[in-house]
Amino acid sequence: MTTPTSSSSRKDANPDPVVQVRNLSVVFDTSRGEVTAVWNVNLDIHAGETVAVVGESGSGKSTLAASVNRLLASNGRIASGTIRLGDVDITSASERTMTGIRGRRIGMVPQDPMTNLNPVMRVGAQIAEALEVHGRSHGPAARATAVDLLTRAGISDPETRFDQYPHEFSGGMRQRVLIAMALACQPDVLIADEPTSALDVTVQRLVLDQMSSLAADAGAAVLLITHDLALAAERADRIVVMFRGEVVETGPAAQILQAPQHEYTQRLLAAAPSMASAKVAAVSKAPADKAPAERVLLELTDVEKHYRIRGRREPFQAVAGLSMQIRAGQTVAIVGESGSGKSTTAKLALRLEHADAGTVRFEGTDIAHVRGTQLLGFRRAVQPVFQNPYASLDPRYTIRDVIAEPLRVHRIGDRTSRRRTVDMLMDQVALPAAFADRYPHELSGGQRQRVAIARALALDPRLIVMDEAVSALDVLVQEQILELMVQLQRDRDLGFLFISHDLAVVRLVAHEVYVMQAGRVVEHGTPDAIFDHPEHPYTRQLIAAIPGHDATRFGAVV
Repeated sequence: MTTPTSSSSRKDANPDPVVQVRNLSVVFDTSRGEVTAVWNVNLDIHAGETVAVVGESGSGKSTLAASVNRLLASNGRIASGTIRLGDVDITSASERTMTGIRGRRIGMVPQDPMTNLNPVMRVGAQIAEALEVHGRSHGPAARATAVDLLTRAGISDPETRFDQYPHEFSGGMRQRVLIAMALACQPDVLIADEPTSALDVTVQRLVLDQMSSLAADAGAAVLLITHDLALAAERADRIVVMFRGEVVETGPAAQILQAPQHEYTQRLLAAAPSMASAKVAAVSKAPADKAPAERVLLELTDVEKHYRIRGRREPFQAVAGLSMQIRAGQTVAIVGESGSGKSTTAKLALRLEHADAGTVRFEGTDIAHVRGTQLLGFRRAVQPVFQNPYASLDPRYTIRDVIAEPLRVHRIGDRTSRRRTVDMLMDQVALPAAFADRYPHELSGGQRQRVAIARALALDPRLIVMDEAVSALDVLVQEQILELMVQLQRDRDLGFLFISHDLAVVRLVAHEVYVMQAGRVVEHGTPDAIFDHPEHPYTRQLIAAIPGHDATRFGAVV
């Protein structure tokens, strides 16, 4: 495990912080008036130091990160306070000055890879462009550096991948490209806003090791925005806890996690599944006290799926010889790193992709052959919740319209009953009623994902396919959603296909776990069997890479 260097020794060597935030307040002008998102925040980050800012969605942590880079939304503004980057006052700097600073002195890894990569530009060219704009290198030299950065970010076959487009990459691979771009110019400060939320644990460790290496080699300061307390515990020198726009607690990582003083910090720690092994064992048995029914909802038999990839003669085998069943009242989880075939399996289950071989049956019917009203019935019975809440919600719809859309499409109820259903669903997923008339861009990433989950529940489905559906959620909301899953399962005999790279969450909710590597199932069994007695080397590798898996640093807390 990477252990941060003592921050106090660095302060003695260089007492001046790289980033200095003083009495910062940020407000947004909205249709409902002025909203304060960050209030009177003070923060220092020294060279070589990693500071993690943690808190739930809407706590202000991403707004703080955007303020440091002066990239607030058009309706946002710094109302008071100062931000300094060395000798530069960020709050009063001209836009021309900021253009020269962004990417060169401040590297930024945003949360969402889909909206931050140009879909019509080759991936390698986008990395090379970052080098060329800031005069680091040009032409063949820029290409060579970009290929090296792709390699260091954990992308295999970088020479081929350099010439591909973002849509040819998995979600995790796209995030790694953004990390490579942020590291390209060796910045003084690296702002990482949920940089590994889309990554599996093995690649997450590789990427975070690279970020730690950058901090050590270049003396860079790292501002890590995360809702993953285990990750913060393992990677940060100091932790800053934010709640409703204010800093409620700050201090060395060990101190915050071993002896949290603020009630909110205590709640965060109590809700984090990766932090409490006893709780994992207890909650994991919750759905099992009602044994899954014998009725098979989804059955995959010897399924194969191949894709043609530009630059390769042979097709890429995404899924090979996959067989599994999901019964009513059962949660089946699939874990594995990016490119293992998890999301392809989800698409096959939803009939968004067709199998090249084998069969996919829902309640005994081969879904490859359903048409018309039968297909409409399948779509109602099997609902998705996708990984990316930014891309899955129509920006032109209010939140009420987004959740009600499936009801309108399937002609269920009238306007009044649909309104009641939407209100009930919003309450179930912990969304305030006031959000109903807002638009997706007015919500945080975690809040948008809750909208997507509410929409999936609208049609009262029998099976929900959740593809990394809780990866964007803070631990408090994640806990609510997982408890909701368990309750729905008890009440409705609902089945879940749960795709996740978060093994601690999988252990909480799954009845059965399938471990996939390179398109094949290498091990499957109950959560206790998989996590307590893994047989395959790849499974052991996944478990060893979990943030906080090595509990020696923080004793019993982690």
